[in-house]
Amino acid sequence: MSEVLTKARARNVFYGGSLFFAAVFVAMVAQSHHFIVSSSTASQPLTDQVILGKQVWEENSCINCHTLHGEGAYFAPELGNVMTRWGVADDPEGAYQILDGWIQAQPSGIAGRRQMPHFTLTEEQTRGLAEFLRWADHTDLQSWPPTDAG
Repeated sequence: MSEVLTKARARNVFYGGSLFFAAVFVAMVAQSHHFIVSSSTASQPLTDQVILGKQVWEENSCINCHTLHGEGAYFAPELGNVMTRWGVADDPEGAYQILDGWIQAQPSGIAGRRQMPHFTLTEEQTRGLAEFLRWADHTDLQSWPPTDAG
């Protein structure tokens, strides 16, 4: 015996399915919100200097050459962990000094060589950029990208 799907049954299936998937969607949004709020990836506070550094990063289009946690161009080195590589991830003054020295020491005008443009940054801007890179260095990437453990 085959049952006929009447208009009333079709409507009930539609409304029932819609309610079920709406409830699943709301539950997933709530779970995602809880996860994001309870497990922030930023281990350092977002200070005024970090915000200034992000503005310097954007105004000078650093991402056009550098990557930051894999996002950006691959023309110049990755800067997501540069402060750790330089050994100054936990030293704000050391981070500023080494970044300022590195920027000032960049050669320019050498034909056939990749080179960083010379930016005229104030001390405050350079300190902000150093703090932004320190902040990015302390970001919890939650084991991303995966590495070959073998």
